[in-house]
Amino acid sequence: MNTIVLVEFILYCIFMLGIGYYFSRRNMGHSDFLLGGKKLPGWTLAFSERATGESAWLLLGYTGFVYSTGLSGVWVAVGITLGIVFAWLFLAKRFMEDAEKYQVMTLPSYLAKRFPKHGKLILWLATILIFSFMMFYFGAQIAGAGKTLFTVFGIHTTVGMLISIVIVIILAYTGGFVSVVWTDMIQSIMMLATLVILPIVALYNIYTGDLSISHALQSSGSKIDSWTGGVTGFALGLLLFNNFAWFFGFLGGQPQLSARFMALKDKKEARTGSIVAIIWTLLAYSGAFLIGITAITLYQDHQFADVETILPYMALDLLPPWIAGLLLSGILAAIISTADSQLLVMTSSVSEDIVNKAMGKKISEKQLVRISRITIVIAGLVGLIIALTSKSLVYLVVSWAWAGVGCTLSPAIILTFLWKRFSGIGVIATIIAGFVSTLIWISTPLEDVISSRFTTFIIAAIVGILFSLLFPDKEKEQNKSENEIQTW
Repeated sequence: MNTIVLVEFILYCIFMLGIGYYFSRRNMGHSDFLLGGKKLPGWTLAFSERATGESAWLLLGYTGFVYSTGLSGVWVAVGITLGIVFAWLFLAKRFMEDAEKYQVMTLPSYLAKRFPKHGKLILWLATILIFSFMMFYFGAQIAGAGKTLFTVFGIHTTVGMLISIVIVIILAYTGGFVSVVWTDMIQSIMMLATLVILPIVALYNIYTGDLSISHALQSSGSKIDSWTGGVTGFALGLLLFNNFAWFFGFLGGQPQLSARFMALKDKKEARTGSIVAIIWTLLAYSGAFLIGITAITLYQDHQFADVETILPYMALDLLPPWIAGLLLSGILAAIISTADSQLLVMTSSVSEDIVNKAMGKKISEKQLVRISRITIVIAGLVGLIIALTSKSLVYLVVSWAWAGVGCTLSPAIILTFLWKRFSGIGVIATIIAGFVSTLIWISTPLEDVISSRFTTFIIAAIVGILFSLLFPDKEKEQNKSENEIQTW
């Protein structure tokens, strides 16, 4: 069985690398390498954004989480789905328009351009923030790849990580953003196929085996069969809110996702992209939830050494080898699509935000592309080291990174969009407060009480508002006074 799966995996890797090689033959400027030159169709960017946003976390981490927690795990899916819908319906067009208006290619550059007086400091702080947490996020993807290859092929996890990092680095190095988006599109379809087909097959096996989902949930423990996790009162509020808190990271603060919004070329493409992304999300999260629930029914007597290997185990157990091979490639697709996008985010922070903008180096487009590629290799190797040395679960590491980056930058973006009195000092305070509060929160028992995904967002937002009121931008105050005079 594993031989057939291995052959399909090898062919899949060769195909992905072939796409990367195809795009590497094109002459690309720095904007093409980092953002595709605003030439990509909206539906492709939507598939890419979803594949990038839903990594090994969804196929391995979330399915294992549902298997462990039962029905109450649905609230994570609810929070994330609402966040994705909000981002595509209300933020995507604004990102697209402002990227064109201010001629920016990255999230830090956008904030720096909006607050030019403090622009360089904003670039440095945002880059430090992104690198600090995104590197662990990236490492979690490589760790997830190692788990998958070990479960499916018996390949040592270290070897699996090495194989994965080579593929990721080559894809990002050769074709840049365009290569990543087109491979993401294919990988996104494979991920969706895995998350739709596997639960259908599992439900069929439960039906033909005369098994009962409700009985399995009840016999697994009181918390498993409860939509509220078996708790009431204040504890129930915390459970629901902590699971729902993933929502706050989708409010514009994830640079690897906002890059897809910036790459949209017009409102029509944005509208198409939103439809594709929302449908994809509803199908994918419904499928992932069902995989966790049906696994409880099918394997309630099985002891998993690592619950985050449930999906590959189920695929190998329930499906013919050739189909299992295709669907399991979907897991590696999720890992690769997210990892190469994260590499590009970290790369853009160095080449565009620091070298080109903050340091103001006068270098050619080719030199900037070369710097980007060098950064890809270095960041990839650092991420591999993190994956090899980290003992944390994929779900947990991604949760921390989601808080550190997304829930720090999201309030900065929302306030920039909606509040005219938000100041450059406010942006700086927001980033510092989010960074520090996340580190403190995840290092203490407080994380077990209420998620840093919420506290980071709230603390960063409050501090940003407070410092904006204390230290307003003089230019904005002057414009406000002039407008008031004209009104009189």
